[in-house]
Amino acid sequence: MKSTEQNNIQSESKKKKIGRNFFNSFAMFFNHIAAIGLLISYFAPYVSPENFWFLAFFGLAYPVFVILNILFVIYWVGQLKRRMFYSLIILLGGWSYIWEYGQINFNNIPDKSKKTIKIMSYNVRLFDLYNWSNKVGTRNKMLELISDESPDIMCLQEFSTGDSTSTQFNNVDTLKKFNKAKNSYIEYTNTIRKKNHYGVAIFSAFPIIRNGKIIFDANSNNICIYSDIKINKDTVRVYNVHLQSIHLGYDDYKFMDDIMHNKKTEELEKSKNILKRIKRAFIKRSIQTELVAEHISKSPYPVIVCGDFNDPPASYTYHTISKDLEDAFVESGNGFGRTYAGKFPSFRIDYILHSKIFKAYDFRTIREELSDHFPVCCYLERQ
Repeated sequence: MKSTEQNNIQSESKKKKIGRNFFNSFAMFFNHIAAIGLLISYFAPYVSPENFWFLAFFGLAYPVFVILNILFVIYWVGQLKRRMFYSLIILLGGWSYIWEYGQINFNNIPDKSKKTIKIMSYNVRLFDLYNWSNKVGTRNKMLELISDESPDIMCLQEFSTGDSTSTQFNNVDTLKKFNKAKNSYIEYTNTIRKKNHYGVAIFSAFPIIRNGKIIFDANSNNICIYSDIKINKDTVRVYNVHLQSIHLGYDDYKFMDDIMHNKKTEELEKSKNILKRIKRAFIKRSIQTELVAEHISKSPYPVIVCGDFNDPPASYTYHTISKDLEDAFVESGNGFGRTYAGKFPSFRIDYILHSKIFKAYDFRTIREELSDHFPVCCYLERQ
């Protein structure tokens, strides 16, 4: 009787062991996929999408691969398996990338006794001109936010204004009326009915002595402008960059919503359409990126680079433009730094970069959902 009972226990234990081994083999298979995906994503910042566009998708998915590998480390630790070192070593190998997505900084308060300048970058989405927010008074709230922050230098992307004969608001006059940054350089990439203008803008409380622009494409709404600004005895070149976006439409977002909520859809063409748009944006951005990076490298002055890059940190765009520059978020930010308030890509895609003669303090992402981007700001101190 005892022998039969022991045999049953041993048989049950054997079945559990077989089941556990099978599940572990299954888990290890997916661990391999996550680990290889993470390794490939490490190469995305160094290869131009113009040459190999598919690699850029791995850079876009970098945070997902990180999370998956962390989960596998936790799983194998719970199993007391040495396999935990597999993902752990790969994660540690790309440790520097993680800090570009999330930061913890304690000593980041500027010294008020020293001369600092406050920088702001904000994609204002045409000041909600077409009521995308479906809320009353969004434009006024944006203007109030800017006025409350009172930056010394401000770079605005997707800027819009009307002239004196337009039925639209004259945002240039309004901004200059309520803010100390009254000097401006504005370039329009599109004008409707000769009086409604759309483009990018730099506003400065300091004198602007020279302006210029980098044109990407005659038919593009994307552009980079720069202003040489006299700050006390120094001259600084400020770039305002707005790079190629994906331009997903309503149907594209609806399709992604359906997938995320497990709704049945047979519209394969929509998924192909999204991939085509992303691919096209990757390639166009890489060309624009190289033009901007080359121009920055030839600047006769220290630089401050602001803008909507439309790419996360693990990208060719970010690593090419930020070469030899400091990232204000990495220096003095906190949290995960998400700047895009829309659905995709929901990462940090808005930046303030600067030459190494500056030190950044108190980088903040202002969590006000007025545009599809959050404004970012920081203080810079001349070293």
